[in-house]
Amino acid sequence: MSLPDYKSPGKQASLLQQSPVVQLNIGGHLFCTSLSTLRKHPSSRLADVFNGQPKLRTDTDGRYFIDRDGTHFGAILEFLRTERLPTENVLEVHKEAVHYNIKPLIKLLEGTPHFFGEAVGRQQFLTKVPNYKENIEVLIRIARAEAIATRHTTIIVCVLRTEEDLALYDSAINSLEADKESVVTFGPWKAAPNVKDLLDCIKIDIEVQGYKVNIVPHITDKGFLFKSYDYFYKLIFTWW
Repeated sequence: MSLPDYKSPGKQASLLQQSPVVQLNIGGHLFCTSLSTLRKHPSSRLADVFNGQPKLRTDTDGRYFIDRDGTHFGAILEFLRTERLPTENVLEVHKEAVHYNIKPLIKLLEGTPHFFGEAVGRQQFLTKVPNYKENIEVLIRIARAEAIATRHTTIIVCVLRTEEDLALYDSAINSLEADKESVVTFGPWKAAPNVKDLLDCIKIDIEVQGYKVNIVPHITDKGFLFKSYDYFYKLIFTWW
């Protein structure tokens, strides 16, 4: 059964006065909740738009429409109803809480171990790694460019932990048999996390964008007369 299509602001306000139940369409995700739940925190954006005359459009079924991804809106509603915090997708829910300006939820999420570790630990470490974000973008761009008619794309990553490692970069890169121009180099950095920690970060930040990747050491064996370097890793994208 379709909901009545109340287009005018006056009819929208009348609808809310008649029924405390609110039908929502958040970017295609449908929700049903009460007016009191949406108004629970008066300073929030939700309370503002549903305080008195609604400041929203409706869809073809009369649901109030918010043009925003609604994937994590259920967690927002759960908190408004029960004050229960999410145990998954904490960073994504925090982003939504900030958007809707639900200050108690923002504060509680920022105190969770997951959010604290990400914001204070991992992200602060990554600010110490030169060009980290740019390098992640380069890795993805190269992988996509080389993905034609193949199941896997392999990119060589060079990780230089210290200034001493950097001083050996030219000799190390010349030891490679692979295409040297496509090697993506990270480091050096001045922070406690080690090479494995950085590789874990690279994997996390690529996979959060929907890619499937694996990282393994790149072994070069040219014989005992040649010096080998342990700076290189293979970043393997799997497409299907």
